[in-house]
Amino acid sequence: MVDVLLGLQWGDEGKGKIVDYLAPDYHIVARFQGGPNAGHTLKFDGRKIVLHTVPSGIFRPDIINYIGSGVVIDPVTLARELTLVGQVMPGATGRLRISDGAHLILPTHRMLDLASEVAKGKQKIGSTLKGIGPAYMDKTGRNGLRIGDLTLPGFRARYERLRDKHLKLLKLYPEVDFDWQSEEARWLEAIDQIRQLPVVEGRYFINDALDSGQKVLAEGAQGTMLDIDYGTYPYVTSSNTVTAGCCTGLGIAPARIGRVIGVFKAYVTRVGSGPFPTELHGTAGETLRRAGNEFGATTGRPRRCGWLDLVQLKYAIMINGVTDLAMTKMDVLDGRDTIRYAEAYEIEGRRTTHFPFDAGAVPVAPVYREVAAWKQPTADLTDHTKLPEEAAAYIRLIESQTKTPIRFISTGGTRKALIVK
Repeated sequence: MVDVLLGLQWGDEGKGKIVDYLAPDYHIVARFQGGPNAGHTLKFDGRKIVLHTVPSGIFRPDIINYIGSGVVIDPVTLARELTLVGQVMPGATGRLRISDGAHLILPTHRMLDLASEVAKGKQKIGSTLKGIGPAYMDKTGRNGLRIGDLTLPGFRARYERLRDKHLKLLKLYPEVDFDWQSEEARWLEAIDQIRQLPVVEGRYFINDALDSGQKVLAEGAQGTMLDIDYGTYPYVTSSNTVTAGCCTGLGIAPARIGRVIGVFKAYVTRVGSGPFPTELHGTAGETLRRAGNEFGATTGRPRRCGWLDLVQLKYAIMINGVTDLAMTKMDVLDGRDTIRYAEAYEIEGRRTTHFPFDAGAVPVAPVYREVAAWKQPTADLTDHTKLPEEAAAYIRLIESQTKTPIRFISTGGTRKALIVK
């Protein structure tokens, strides 16, 4: 079976740490969508490492890490990441496999991303400018280049045709500061490094592994509310971040899915533009941001912060078929005077527990409840019986409201700061 682990909010939920913890129970950890716009942070042995493309199981010995067909790959980013991984754990990159169906991000994809965002002005969506959107557009437009194409004759000519098409499109946009010739030279050099990696027939690789009895942990990127179909459109990413995306991204049947582990923060954050019903502004938001060190792992941008939103969380659980929850950053709420959560919304005088079709087009007022805060620290706890009673009550409340058990509670950034129930 394939167990799926994904984010239930707007990304940055702490998925990398949970994958790193669970990985030893699996034979393969597989990324199924997204690209270098992801930033999965791991902390162990006094190190802090951010992975963008390589799956988060890479630092667990004997585990194969697989980049599936649903992922878009920037060779420059991947080559840099492979160097980092090799420095931390020599030989680890020998356990990496890449699907022949994964699409490539070109330098001109990044240039198009930048030009498009600049042209939007105040209507910009908060793109990470990694070329993700334009790469997926070429994929769906049947113009893209895939990892498997590297082995076929005429790859360089096909690359140049797609590059030239992009350069023509760029004439429709304002001029941007981007030296594509220099970026192209770096990209072609990285391509030569990527050619040395083991490339597999993705659709057969993963199914053959399952048929032989191997266990697979599928690692999602971004979060449910950034899904292209079910997120806060148009302020979303360009792939399906939900459980269904695992099937298309890895090439597996729905019947292969086992557990679905949904990761969420004890509060909520998002990076970039778009609706965020429980966002805290001013001093309240800044206090939470500082306490949680809420700055993007990929972009460094400050994250917007707000109270836990049970309307949104229950929506994400429903969409994904979540069987188990993992709550992160509980320790960030230590010592607060009060803790709130949203149990419903008021929209144009009507109370609802449904997440709206377009939360950015209608005034959404959260209906809050207040719970008792805890003054004793939870940081670095590993035993749930040692939690302050108020913290334990907060966990029980979420389990009761969502009808889903919380199996993992992160109490700090390091690998060891985790309660497993």
